[in-house]
Amino acid sequence: MKSKRTFKPGQFAVTSLSRLIIWIVIIVSIIPMLYVVSASFNPGQSDFSASLIPPNASFANYIALFKTTDFGIWIRNSTEVALVVATAQMFMTAIGAYAFSRLRFYGRKYGLMALILLQMFPGVLSVSAIYAELAQLSLLDNLWVYILIQIGGSAFNIWLVKGYYDTIPRELDEAAIMDGAGHWRIFWKIILPLARPMLAVIFFLTLIGMYSEYLMANTILQSPQNFTLGMGMYSMVSGQFATHLWGEFAAAALISAVPLTVAFGFLNPLISKGLTAGSVKG
Repeated sequence: MKSKRTFKPGQFAVTSLSRLIIWIVIIVSIIPMLYVVSASFNPGQSDFSASLIPPNASFANYIALFKTTDFGIWIRNSTEVALVVATAQMFMTAIGAYAFSRLRFYGRKYGLMALILLQMFPGVLSVSAIYAELAQLSLLDNLWVYILIQIGGSAFNIWLVKGYYDTIPRELDEAAIMDGAGHWRIFWKIILPLARPMLAVIFFLTLIGMYSEYLMANTILQSPQNFTLGMGMYSMVSGQFATHLWGEFAAAALISAVPLTVAFGFLNPLISKGLTAGSVKG
């Protein structure tokens, strides 16, 4: 039989206030989403409805979204870009962080400082230079060129994962070396399995960033068949697509969340584990 929980003086008030604040934040966060869901099922032409439940709810906005726009192409391009960039950055981050954490080579200290300094400059400063170079090389409006440029932005991730590798006991490396293992085997068999939760976080955060990226995509990509989701959805409310209804835009916003929701569902078991899970197990 469970004993009744007792609170110290003042602890009950603090706990109750904390729970109240949490519930307020949850409600404030959910209400706008409910209106987006409501608008996506509202076949009317009004941008705002006083009722959360549309009187004539239907899938008209979803059907019109795929019939009148290239939404399928946009979401395919964004998913492709996000998966390729996140996978490539995760691999490059894992290898680069291992080199800075476990190897000793000339320029290691200053190389790591250079990675940190790179994060002090906003990425927007490089947009004009990248555009000028690609224009001279006639490489604009190419989805794979856009992907290659985005893959190179993993400097902060390398610094972050390097700090995590440093927490893994070096005695594990020494034991593996005594058994005849080289650096590649140590990395693949020891470091990588212990770092899976951290790499899963890096992968998911990169996935989110690339899936919603707009500035660089708008600079490089020009053809409608190469539009990413951000560019496509912006075109729905500007230019030649400005006649689209708020309901169609709301439907696009909801469908856009599906790939990231699926990715989170798969990665959640790794993300929820402690970043040091397994490093001290026998």
